[in-house]
Order: sequence, then C-alpha cells, then structure tokens
Amino acid sequence: MAYNNILLSKEDRVASITLNRPEVRNALNGETVKEMLSALEVIEADDNIGVIIFTGAGEKAFAAGADINQLEKRESIDAFAAESMSDVYRQIENSKKATIAAINGYALGGGFELALACDIRIASENVKLGLPELNLGVIPGAGGTQRLSRIAGKGKALDMILTGEFLLAEEAKQLGLVSKIVSQETLFETAKDKANRIIQKGPLAVQMAKIAVNKGYDSDMDTALVIENLVQAVLYGTNDKKEGTQAFLEKRAAVFSGK
Repeated sequence: MAYNNILLSKEDRVASITLNRPEVRNALNGETVKEMLSALEVIEADDNIGVIIFTGAGEKAFAAGADINQLEKRESIDAFAAESMSDVYRQIENSKKATIAAINGYALGGGFELALACDIRIASENVKLGLPELNLGVIPGAGGTQRLSRIAGKGKALDMILTGEFLLAEEAKQLGLVSKIVSQETLFETAKDKANRIIQKGPLAVQMAKIAVNKGYDSDMDTALVIENLVQAVLYGTNDKKEGTQAFLEKRAAVFSGK
C-alpha cells in the first residue's frame, strides 16, 4: 500500500510510523487511520521487528486529534464501524511488538489516545496533552475514557475530560503518563535508544511480559498471579530461555531466536 499521510521506516529491528500531515498538525482523518492499520499489519508480520515507534512530523504536533470535518458528518452507527480509530489503537495495545510514543508538541484527542495505547511514552519539553472532545459535544471515543483513568486515576481522568484542560510535560511525568521528558531535538533518538534496549531482550519474553501486565492489571490479584505463572510456564519451555540463561552463565551476549 502506498502511504500518503504516514511514513513507515525500518532500521535494524525497529520500525517507526510517522504521522505526516504537519500542515494540519497531523490530524487523524480516516485515510490516515487506514494507513496506520496497513502499516501495523506489515510490521506485525515481520518477525525481525521488535519495537514500533510512533511520532509526528514537524515540531508543533504529535497529532492534534481527529479531522473535525469528517467528525461533523458521522452518524450514530459510525461509532461501531470496523477498523475504526478505537480498533486500530486496540491493535497497537495488543501488538506482539513493544510500542513507544515519541510525543512532540500537541497530542490532543485521538492523538493523545494513540499515545495512551502505547507501552511507553516519551515527551518533548513542549508537549501539551489533552482530551477536548466535550467541546464538540462528544466524548473521547478511541479509548481515552478508559486508558487515561487506568494510568492517571479516575479523578484526574474526569478532571481532564470534563474541563478539557491541557497537561504540560512535568505534570504528565508526575502522573506517570510519560516516563521521560527530553528536548525536541533529542526526542526521536531517545526513543530509539529505548527501543535498542528492548530489542536486546528475548522477543517472546517481551510479548509475554505485555500480556502479563495488560491482562493482569484488570484482574484480581489471584487471577493476575495465575496469568503470570502461566506466562512463565510458557517461557520456561522456549529455546530463548535456554539461550538467555546459557549466555548469562557463559558471560556472553544472548542470541535470541524468538522460539
């Protein structure tokens, strides 16, 4: 598929998807969402890729939300449409790969929801995060009401959603919404450094760690610990576990096969 609104690149074992509509602050129209889904399918099928980085072109915005011109035309049934923004973000959250959002500038509405769907979020110093959908008479509908409350807490989520107020970088870090704040100039390289750390790990262990955390988080402790034990049982039987332990004992770098 030819991409008009995103850039897809691969370097070593790291793929990057760049939202490439800087003239409209990388607003997420339907075509952009479809292109993201197509790119995700390509990356998921590539066993050589271990991490996906999402970022936005230009210095002003990661993504300034949905395309309002398209939003204005939506009817009730469109909330349940297949391959929606919500569906794509769920695929990102459930990806076998680790995902990193390198957030530059504004991340509003669907842009913020994209970042929330990623495993790790790194912000530039000029970042502004917000969910202003209530100004348009709708709610954050691509996971924002659910993921924000799970990460920052119900009270802060309701505060942000009901008021539409923006968060700046430091407060976002205090709330755990971003793990690191860096300059605009070093943002992507910082994300790449983080990705390079992850690709040194066992790929099956990365995938299983995501399952244990994500599925266990919404469960009671007993169920969550069963999930953790089952995940560990699977990993104990893999070639990667044998290679990882042998490499440690032999004081060499592990060469994981993903099996």
